[in-house]
Amino acid sequence: MGCLVSHLAAKFAFFPPSPATYTVKKSGEGCKLRAVPIGVDDSSLDVLLVETKRGNKIVAFYLRNPSSRLTVLYSHGNAADLGQLYDLFVQLKANLRVNLIGYDYSGYGASTGKPSEANTYADIEAVYECLETVYGVSQEDLILYGQSVGSGPTLHLAAKLPRLRGVVLHSAILSGLRVVCHVKFSCCCDIYKSNSSKFLSSYSVRIDRLPINALEIAMLRLGWREPRDRKKCGTTGAIKMKMLPSADLSICFPW
Repeated sequence: MGCLVSHLAAKFAFFPPSPATYTVKKSGEGCKLRAVPIGVDDSSLDVLLVETKRGNKIVAFYLRNPSSRLTVLYSHGNAADLGQLYDLFVQLKANLRVNLIGYDYSGYGASTGKPSEANTYADIEAVYECLETVYGVSQEDLILYGQSVGSGPTLHLAAKLPRLRGVVLHSAILSGLRVVCHVKFSCCCDIYKSNSSKFLSSYSVRIDRLPINALEIAMLRLGWREPRDRKKCGTTGAIKMKMLPSADLSICFPW
């Protein structure tokens, strides 16, 4: 029964677009990778193929912003891949003035393997290692952004990095079972059960102890208003950005 519930939760938690909205090919210049038909003329875009410790090869898009030292590691939501998110990444990079890396989970887009909770953890760890080794990004200059199912790997990595600049959870899930059955409890066979409200509360306490100034954990949803406590936004206040034509989000970042 436990395996059945776990399989059901995983099935509903992971729903990659089929077919993928892009393919990855090698260009003639130095075997550089490019995503077709995305960002053909975007010189700020690096298309990466990152191998995880579980043997999968996942695709990542790194968008450079030469004027920023901060980087956002974006873990996307369900039923989406990098091909659908590229335009959003371009907006985020420009409006928030950051470098940004987004990746497709195993089994999503052009990434190999099958989607699972364990694979998403290995996926985000591999992307972070790539940021460290290839781009020289330190955790002090890193902001983790997890949307929906992406909150699972985001919190997994955040728990391992005590000096993060910040964490953003956008429409975070409490667990796979709670998404499927709309219940108020978790069980041992659930997925992302560490995302429970009790875990988030205890994690928030740990985040409070980090030297990240304004941003502790920002919980986002469409139509979120500016923070009531302006002191938590430091002297710079909240940064407004438009993710979609109908969505006006306010995010409090500490730079």
